[in-house]
Amino acid sequence: GEEVIQTPRHFVKGKGQKAILHCVPITGHGYVFWYQQVLKKEFKFLISFQNENVFDETGIPKKRFSAKCPQNSSCSLEIQATEPRDSVVYFCASSQSTVLHIS
Repeated sequence: GEEVIQTPRHFVKGKGQKAILHCVPITGHGYVFWYQQVLKKEFKFLISFQNENVFDETGIPKKRFSAKCPQNSSCSLEIQATEPRDSVVYFCASSQSTVLHIS
């Protein structure tokens, strides 16, 4: 497809519950990125994948958050025990590989 598909669109969880978000990247895109957006302000980077491998996990709070991008399946972001501060907008993005030409 030509757009990233994220599910569910919206959900409500009680404090301490598990929450799982799913993301299907654009066909042919090898990179997947997860972000949080708080109150329509700046985006906070969580984690990125290159195919099924973690590419950069500098932004993810590992105690409660985990993510995976298995081959031939949707990517997922999982929150182990939700807290009120997790009530933000989550964005998934995908891209083709980045090619840098230096002449």
